[in-house]
Amino acid sequence: MDFLSAWIVSASALPFLCLMWGTRAQQAFRTEPRNLTVRMGATAVLRCELLRASGTVQWVKDGLLLGPQRSLPGFPRYSMIGNPKRGQYHLQIEKAQLEDDAPFECQAGQSESSGAAVSSTAWVNVLIPPSIPYFEVDMATPWVAGKKYTVTCVAPEAKPVAEITLYKDGVELTGAESFTMSGSEDKLLNTHAQVTVTVLSSDNGRQLACHAKNPALSRPVETKLTMSVYFPPQPPVIVGLDSEEVKAGRMLVLECVSHGGNPLATLHWTKNGKVLSKTWEEDNVKQKSSSVINLKITPADNQAELCCESVNLVSLSPLAVRHKITVLFEPAEVILLGSFTAVEGQELNLGCFATSSNPPVQIRWWLGHKELNNTVVTVEEGVNGGMTTMSNMTHQVSREEDGLKLTCEAFNKGTHFSKTQMTKLNVFYPPQKVWLDAPPPDAPLHAGTRVRLTCFSTGGNPTGTLTWFKNGKAVTYAMRQTSFERGVARELVLVLTASDNMAAYRCDATNEAEKTISAHTKLMVYYTAISMKITTTQEELRRGQMLTLECLAGSSNPKANISWSLGPQRFPGVEQPPRTAQYEGVSVRSSLSLNLSSQHHNQNVICQAYSPVLTEGTNTFFKLNVLYPPEFSPLQPNQVQVVEDDTATIPLLVSANPEEVSCVWLHGGETLLRDGFSLEIKNVTRKDAGVYTVKCTNEEGVNQTSIMLDVQYAPSVKAEKDPVFVSMGETADLICVADANPIISDMFSWKWMGDGEVEMGEEAQEDESGLLTIHDVTRAHAGIYQCTADNGIAPPASVNVQLVVQFKPELQKGAQWRKVASRGDGTTTAEVVCQAEGIPRVDFSWEKKGQRMDFANPRYEERTAREGSFHTSTVRVVNVSVAHDYAVFSCTARNTLGEDKLDIQLVSTSHPDPPSSFRQLSVAHDSVTLEWIPGFNGGLWQRFRIRYRWDRSVSYLYVDVFPPRATTFTVTGLQPVTTYNFSVNALNAMGESDYADNNAVLTITTKEGPEPEEIPADDDSVSQSARELPVYLTVVFTGVFGVLLVLNSLGCFLRQRWKRGRRQAGASGGSVLDGKKAGEVGSSQSTVNNSNKYESREKINPAAQRTLLVESGSETDSNVYESYAAESSHYYYPTDDYMPALSPHPEETRGHDVTSHSHFYEDVRDGGPYQDILAPALPPPRSLFDHTLPHQRNNWRSPTYHQQVSERAREFTEVRPPQRDADLPFELRGELV
Repeated sequence: MDFLSAWIVSASALPFLCLMWGTRAQQAFRTEPRNLTVRMGATAVLRCELLRASGTVQWVKDGLLLGPQRSLPGFPRYSMIGNPKRGQYHLQIEKAQLEDDAPFECQAGQSESSGAAVSSTAWVNVLIPPSIPYFEVDMATPWVAGKKYTVTCVAPEAKPVAEITLYKDGVELTGAESFTMSGSEDKLLNTHAQVTVTVLSSDNGRQLACHAKNPALSRPVETKLTMSVYFPPQPPVIVGLDSEEVKAGRMLVLECVSHGGNPLATLHWTKNGKVLSKTWEEDNVKQKSSSVINLKITPADNQAELCCESVNLVSLSPLAVRHKITVLFEPAEVILLGSFTAVEGQELNLGCFATSSNPPVQIRWWLGHKELNNTVVTVEEGVNGGMTTMSNMTHQVSREEDGLKLTCEAFNKGTHFSKTQMTKLNVFYPPQKVWLDAPPPDAPLHAGTRVRLTCFSTGGNPTGTLTWFKNGKAVTYAMRQTSFERGVARELVLVLTASDNMAAYRCDATNEAEKTISAHTKLMVYYTAISMKITTTQEELRRGQMLTLECLAGSSNPKANISWSLGPQRFPGVEQPPRTAQYEGVSVRSSLSLNLSSQHHNQNVICQAYSPVLTEGTNTFFKLNVLYPPEFSPLQPNQVQVVEDDTATIPLLVSANPEEVSCVWLHGGETLLRDGFSLEIKNVTRKDAGVYTVKCTNEEGVNQTSIMLDVQYAPSVKAEKDPVFVSMGETADLICVADANPIISDMFSWKWMGDGEVEMGEEAQEDESGLLTIHDVTRAHAGIYQCTADNGIAPPASVNVQLVVQFKPELQKGAQWRKVASRGDGTTTAEVVCQAEGIPRVDFSWEKKGQRMDFANPRYEERTAREGSFHTSTVRVVNVSVAHDYAVFSCTARNTLGEDKLDIQLVSTSHPDPPSSFRQLSVAHDSVTLEWIPGFNGGLWQRFRIRYRWDRSVSYLYVDVFPPRATTFTVTGLQPVTTYNFSVNALNAMGESDYADNNAVLTITTKEGPEPEEIPADDDSVSQSARELPVYLTVVFTGVFGVLLVLNSLGCFLRQRWKRGRRQAGASGGSVLDGKKAGEVGSSQSTVNNSNKYESREKINPAAQRTLLVESGSETDSNVYESYAAESSHYYYPTDDYMPALSPHPEETRGHDVTSHSHFYEDVRDGGPYQDILAPALPPPRSLFDHTLPHQRNNWRSPTYHQQVSERAREFTEVRPPQRDADLPFELRGELV
């Protein structure tokens, strides 16, 4: 019993111990710093928030105290930010550097009221991007195709270590090996990556790329290297040698070509091992070397070997192409041997000798028109690999042959050309006729056309010699004269030029007779201008000047038309009258005037003389060299946008002549870069935004332009006012302001952060401000609203804005709040509790019997507790007296918005008041769930009992509600589609109340049950027979049932007598009222019970139960909410010793699902008070899903917390009520006041 007494005292004194302990305000961390990763140059903030900060707060870096000042001496980039009144001592590190990579702690020094507090260690991890990578490879000497080379790339000075990827011509190289080495400073690392590359000839000119990245970079940095690879050329080829048989006298133009190779091949020609040429040309565009030789073929070249060799620096041996030439050549001469004067009948012995030729010639003899066949032919080897031919002929002449020609003809089958040697036999006579085969003189021919003029001559002894003349001058380039049966012919092949226009061509035929016969012709030739020339008198050209150009087109036939063009533009020019020119053509002159601008620089002005007859023309150009000061391109941007922390590149597109330009970049009155072009700003910040001016100068003048740098950055957002206070029914404006670029429409969004759903109101945006307007504010709108700003640049930013709805006090006024009971014998203490909900702060005043209470009286003590919007005032009345304290206590709750008042009556303990609002929650086919609101408990623990019956039954069934204090209960085991009448009342140790709602009866009909399963036919017959029992069996069963009922009632009565006797014996042996201990226990019980703060079922606005905690000790940016909704925790009670007082009614044993939480009994009992045994309650288990934070579980209490603790303690200490007057406590004896 001593232990029980101590337990009860401890439970009752718990609130006072908590209050005394809370007077020592310990400083504690609300927010401790956390590990932080930041890029070099960025700003880092380590958060530290203290509750009840009383000591000196300062930061520690790697064991070094930084000092308590907000701006830390010796650390210009460090500062403490935040509101110290709110316990905010955040450490801000600007322009983070490698030296900031260290551990940090937030410390609060010891004070008079609190011990020291040290936060957990937070590490600042500074990310350092790697420097520009570089290659460690020797490219001074070009690589050789087919060999392997090791390529090393180094990414220096990074933290963490950089990753390197190597690429060749955009394709990643595999097999790279990486290793790290220490950098120039501690914590910095250099990454080396090596890869072996087998070089191919196709790699020449390709690029090796090295990419390096680490988390400090959004994209990798890169460096590139162009490979120079040596490889041998391809074998050479000879172009221009169509056949290995070539006629002597032909001019061969031969080209030796070798493709590929690095460097390009060197070429040289040889003939029979002797060098012909060592010159060649290189074409880097087409990647080839070529060498051209002009070889005039002579008989000496017969069977000569031509060779072309190609070689370069990496060729293992020269590559060659060889060709052997077979030269087809005619005999150099044909010689007639012997005497050519013949006497009639004289036999002539003549010889005809043909010098060396290839192939050997065939010799034929002619005398007049008669071939002489009496010949002997001898063939021998000659010079140059040819053969000589000797033909001896014997002929006896006659008179008729006088004057005839004796001809020796040597015909070469290879060249298809014949050579003859002739002589006369006495008579000489000139040619008889000459004529020409030529185009008509009036037919126009185009220049460049190939024309053949052939001159024919017949007769004469010897035959005539033909000669061509042009304008009276002999032509030396006519082809050789040829003979045919009747005479000779000579051909002149012309490629027409301007000089052939109307030129006189003549062919003369002559022999030893010294008489000339001639034939004449002329040619009409059309040709374009033979020359073009552009002239000007101006030596220097400058922008803005007027330039005059003159174009002179030389002789043309017919007249040409002159036109001018400059790029895509065409100009007619000013043309002068044509003049007669050489070759019987005309010349034309035209002039053009231009207003010069910078756009004309380096452009060609083209003058074209076009002949519409020939549909072609001749042109020339004049290149403009225009001097002008610097000019900026139309493509020069006037605005450059960049995202913060990226690299901003402001391009400079400028041109000038002379091209030596000096440019200076200016910003904010400062010179940023001299002699530079494009401006690059790395890790750009919003401070870099603005106008940048570039001024460029050359010898011709100065020019400048301005470019706006627009630095875009992700938003940061803050609340314009937090918290926002507003009274109910007013309009609340929640405003958040964003710092962002760009500011876009619809960039703000609002979100309700509380439970359930509320009407969000109207969202609007005004420039950089987001506005949430809530009209007709209710208490349901109170809570945290999150404003999120998103301008498309990650990450979005959010801020919480707290809306506090102010309302006048509302007192708890249920029946259980209007009374409090206590004994009036001067030994007990009563607590009169008044609880109000309201914002702002609620203050209480008390009156007793209409007079303001004097709390200087030691018998009265008032204390006020505040939890969020709930305010509880408790008046403790010590040594309650019937005469002085049984009265009406008036509690008035006030704040700036109004007041509320409640009268509370302190009375003696009594039986409970009836419950109210008895209603049905749900109904099924076999159960009904009921609910009610408890009334005043009379100052003692009360429980509830439900009475019900079938509407056709004459007796009631009772069921005790379990757990005893529950206000919701499900009655099970009911019949489907049956009407029942239900009532409920309350009981305590002094008696029971009337039934709820003035003894009202709640009539409920159960629903239909589920469809029964199909029953076989045999069962139906059995059931039918059961329903058709004889009458006498029914009477017998009724009698037996009545006897059993009487015996059951008697047994219950005897059992109650036996139990009552045992209790009396136990009371005499250990009564709780014996001695001083009994008095202490009674007093303790009275202290616990004598309060009007009971569990309430009063209906209130559900939304109003959710109220944001706003106290002076709460941070405005807290996201901690407290729910004041009625708890629904389930309590489980042991039922091992639970025994119902009466046996169940027989009709209730059929199909009832009787659980340990309830019992049934009949309304048949003796005249004594109803009894039941209450098992001690176990404490409720913690919810499996407890969403409160650990500090919330320890620090935050719902308004009913103290009530719940007290009531659960009472459940542990509750004992069975005594049954005799002598055993009753004081308040149960005598008359009630």
